[in-house]
Amino acid sequence: MTTHLAPPRRATSQGIDRPRLARARRRLRWADLLVMVCWSSVAAAVSLYLASGGLLQVVDVASAVTALGIVVGLIGTNLILVMLVLAARIPLVDRAVGQDVAMAFHRRLGKPALYLLLGHGVLLTTGYALQDGSNVISETVGFFSGSDFVLAYAGLGLLVFVVLSSVVAVRRRFSYEAWHVIHLLSYAAVLVAVPHQLSAGAVLAGGTWQRVYWIGLYVLAFGSVAAFRFAVPLVRSARHGITVAGVEALAPGVVSIHLRGRDLERLQTEGGQYAIWRFWSAKTWWHAHPISFSAVPSAHSARITVRDLGRGSSAISRVLPGTRVSIEGPYGIFTDAARMTNRVAVVAAGIGITPVRSLLEGARLSSGEATVLLRATDASQQYLWDEIQNLPGMQGNTVYSMTGPRPPGVATWLSAEALNRGVTLTSAFPHLSDSDLYVCGPASWTELVVRDARVAGLAETQIHVERFDW
Repeated sequence: MTTHLAPPRRATSQGIDRPRLARARRRLRWADLLVMVCWSSVAAAVSLYLASGGLLQVVDVASAVTALGIVVGLIGTNLILVMLVLAARIPLVDRAVGQDVAMAFHRRLGKPALYLLLGHGVLLTTGYALQDGSNVISETVGFFSGSDFVLAYAGLGLLVFVVLSSVVAVRRRFSYEAWHVIHLLSYAAVLVAVPHQLSAGAVLAGGTWQRVYWIGLYVLAFGSVAAFRFAVPLVRSARHGITVAGVEALAPGVVSIHLRGRDLERLQTEGGQYAIWRFWSAKTWWHAHPISFSAVPSAHSARITVRDLGRGSSAISRVLPGTRVSIEGPYGIFTDAARMTNRVAVVAAGIGITPVRSLLEGARLSSGEATVLLRATDASQQYLWDEIQNLPGMQGNTVYSMTGPRPPGVATWLSAEALNRGVTLTSAFPHLSDSDLYVCGPASWTELVVRDARVAGLAETQIHVERFDW
């Protein structure tokens, strides 16, 4: 394995691979269509309310405030259901944008949806109080006399809890397992508010297009969750009968878990993808973890590599041979299929080597097409490095290594020694502009690599990132 980076060279353009570019553009069009459908659903919710005569009921300030509260509530509820669809792991969504992008969009919608629903409650309470000639406090107390409104308040309270737990500063105080359980409350929060939405007033009266639309949206959201988060994984797990074949220690706190099963090639796993794994042992059955494949599965075997990052992953690393395993997936577009150029530049750090190793194994690479830079703080983090050079597709391609801590007080992904030598992303990858860049590692470190790629002028469509955070 080469231990020093190449000196700066002028890039030699190899051009864009047109078939790959065409596939990438089709995927991007699907992504644009999904975004358009999401926002169109919000427009449909408001349009149906207006078309049903919602504005005709506005005759004074009280009715105007009430109508505004209804519109705000419809938009907020629509966004919540869109969030559930994005989190349902629908294969079409995964192939178009990848689960990480879908979940990033899901998270961005969380606060606006919550604010809208809070505004819905405030506006309706104010509007009803104005109509009744009472005050907001009395009107709120009156709401609790109806079971539908009690459920609505309960659902709103659950949503507040879920959104607050998702704020980065708060989320870091939870283990992944605890946060995941809390997040499942979002399903309950939406469900308990359904009776309120369908029975309150005449907004969604029976026989109206509004009622048809909302019932259809609820069926889509919860049907997708039921199908792709529960039914499909159950069937897939039963079909393949995956169990633990053995656990191999790679370094302190890092193990490879070897799996065996039936017809694993039918999973159609691409190198670079991950799955949601649940190990059915006494200490691990109650939580599932997203873990990348560290090797492309064969017909009867697969492998994942895990680093201890909490109590859950620590327990997984101690599972015994024969333990049954459930699988959801595979997921992700950190794959060779996302490429649009003839060249590949790869930067991986720490446990980020896991999807990179399977990506390179599954990629269709010719001699001279790939340049790989493996990054570690010290020798203890060089997981699977010895396997990279020996992959069949890496014959005739270049592998660099960079070991050492980053300089204190400097926002860089480079080691202090490399930075002092004048190494940059473009000197390490002289053909960067003609390459697809794949980056995987700790979130803050990854962002620095992507920053340098953007400064170098690399198109966003040529940057592919797999993050190891949640």
